Amino acid sequence: VQLQASGGGLVQAGDSLTLSCTASARTFSTWHMGWFRQAPGQDRAFVAAITPSGSGTDYADSARGRFTISRDNAKNTVFLQMSGLKPEDTAVYYCAADGLRTGKTAPEFSYWGQGTQVTVSS
Repeated sequence: VQLQASGGGLVQAGDSLTLSCTASARTFSTWHMGWFRQAPGQDRAFVAAITPSGSGTDYADSARGRFTISRDNAKNTVFLQMSGLKPEDTAVYYCAADGLRTGKTAPEFSYWGQGTQVTVSS
């Protein structure tokens, strides 16, 4: 499975941004998908995850209420809509996929995209 994340950029605090991650897998609709982020000097942290059908989602406390994860299985794409961005949201955002579970930790995901930089200025 190859994952290609895009949509990052430089925004101001309070702005919105939507990240996309497109997968190469023909069986995308069977994959559990997640978003993680990694700020300089910090570990990779869970942001959000979604079940294969899209009916179930989970969020980190820092993301809940501001971020929305969704997917379009017909387009092999998972999205992360981010609103009310804060400077502390600045990080490289990674999408991840796994065939077995909708996890909340990095080791639970088998495949990773290359990451897209999100920078939020104050």
